[in-house]
Amino acid sequence: MALSAQEEAAHLEEASKGFDFLFANDIVQARETFAAKETPFHALGLGVCAFLEAALGMETNLMAEASRCLAISEAGAKKQIKAAKTSSASGRFPPGLEWELLHADAVILLGLTHVLSESYMGYLQCLAHSKFTKLYKSVFPAGIDDYATPASTPGPSRKPSTPSLRSVNSTATATAPARSSFFGRWGSSSPSPSSPKVATFKEPEGPVEEMILSGAAFGYGLFNLVFSLLPAKVKGVVGFFGYASDRKLALQALAVSAARSDVHSVFAGLALMTYHGVVLLLAGYQADEEHILKQYRAIVDRVSTRYPTGSLWILNRAKILRMSGNAEAAIKVLQDGLSPEHPQMFVQADALLLFELAWTLLAQRRYEESAEMFIKMTERNSWSHATYFFIAAGCYISIGNRTKAQELLDGVPDAMEKRKLHGRDLPTEVFIKKKITFYKEKQKRRGGKEAEYAQCIGISPAEVMAVWNTHARIGKDVCEAHIKEWAALSPPVTIQSPYITETTAVPDIAELDTEDELALRSLLLGIVHRSTSSYAPSRAFLSDAATRQSKIQVSTWIPGVATFELAVLDLKEQEAADKEAGREPQKEEWKAVLKSASDKLDTAFSLSGKEVDLSSRLDTRIAMLRDEISAKREMVGISS
Repeated sequence: MALSAQEEAAHLEEASKGFDFLFANDIVQARETFAAKETPFHALGLGVCAFLEAALGMETNLMAEASRCLAISEAGAKKQIKAAKTSSASGRFPPGLEWELLHADAVILLGLTHVLSESYMGYLQCLAHSKFTKLYKSVFPAGIDDYATPASTPGPSRKPSTPSLRSVNSTATATAPARSSFFGRWGSSSPSPSSPKVATFKEPEGPVEEMILSGAAFGYGLFNLVFSLLPAKVKGVVGFFGYASDRKLALQALAVSAARSDVHSVFAGLALMTYHGVVLLLAGYQADEEHILKQYRAIVDRVSTRYPTGSLWILNRAKILRMSGNAEAAIKVLQDGLSPEHPQMFVQADALLLFELAWTLLAQRRYEESAEMFIKMTERNSWSHATYFFIAAGCYISIGNRTKAQELLDGVPDAMEKRKLHGRDLPTEVFIKKKITFYKEKQKRRGGKEAEYAQCIGISPAEVMAVWNTHARIGKDVCEAHIKEWAALSPPVTIQSPYITETTAVPDIAELDTEDELALRSLLLGIVHRSTSSYAPSRAFLSDAATRQSKIQVSTWIPGVATFELAVLDLKEQEAADKEAGREPQKEEWKAVLKSASDKLDTAFSLSGKEVDLSSRLDTRIAMLRDEISAKREMVGISS
């Protein structure tokens, strides 16, 4: 039996109170609120609680509970969809559309449980019965250009292309999709760009319509965004479905949802915060960084105003500060969020504050404090304790306490055995195992006791891991300290640099005595020289790291990453030249630079095979930088 409009609105508002508790950090009260009623809305809330605990804490053991609750919500929504078919109710949207939307919410979250469990095919199965495009067309027949976003003045580099916008706004007169597939209208997201556009913008009336409008934009945006970020090799499998995602449209749809007021708006904001933070951290170069930060700040400010005690919003405020070059202010925000005065009721969200604090302290070379935070992480979640110990050990090596470092490294093997993902080591743990074997062999080769292999480590393991998380955003003073430290290791550096003036004394046995270590030093020195705007030395160091490819035995990831960093260098150097000359971007110059960077990304991708450690991370960075290159082409007026 279909619920009345009044019953629907009441259930939705009751469940929304549970989400208010959740977003304010009180997950206990949220769960109690969701458990009070047996409705699809409430079941979805319980599923979201379990999902967030699992996702934020990387607690895969909680995925089963998330899946159970989401399946209950999905089944309840299906019943209401069926009942709505006989309804005579009239309104702005077709009867039952809200239940179609709730069903879609459950589907996408179930799909994401597969992604977080690294079962990508489980996520792709959602494509076969995905309703996101259908819902989007029903709710936004004239597109979303007329709808507000959190930052009211979208930048030109971020505005989706007109063909992409119209591709999902087809009306009865639209032509057939140019690309056919077995699943036809379910799979294709690229119909003809010639579809007409009819303005039907209208503000929603009541909580149910608000949910439909915000939820349709959120579901469509999130599904397409996640799909666009899957590893390239996984996406290639779905050519069979004829599905092609549009990341720019996905981001705009999420921004429209984030500007609304219902539960979906907060999740859309969280998705955008996460994405913007990852782009700023991993892409290396942003075509319009100021615009990204503006969007990011606007979303964080909007949600923080509603839920000032929520750890997720405190986390993102700190990330903005770090990405803006104010690491010390970020540390203060994180420390305040972890203080006794802050409600610590959402363990997994609070742990993210600790994790971010650990990395930010590491970025500032506050090694002992950073080590303490990484060790504390082992008390907060069950994710890779081996990784936390490994990074903490590196911090102690940086301050000369190799005894403490060895103690932590000795705990790594047992930590790995206790924590396996589907019977396999996590990617970071595969990487760490190889590094430990490498260190042990080096220690034996040098005549030392294998059990004391921390004594032979030249470059801190923490700095190796920081390649992915900190080095692109550190200040000049920190860069100079790194350069001094790494250049002091023997054999001496032969590349000229304004920051390397002292000649290193050469001991009987060099501290770095393998091609792997020399390539790693060059990679690190290349990255930090670029951060000081010393572009010529940066290029020399990065090129040196890349050209050692054939001689590297273990660290086969270095040449691909070095080549990627060279692409970033091309872009940053040209932008700096424009700024120094006080001129607008020169089209022909940028055309050559963008081609050079794109070619380097092709090479980096070819060096990133599945047998290469952490290759999926490099794949993601490459995909993000390609987006930035495309955005820069649009800004400069260069055709693809």
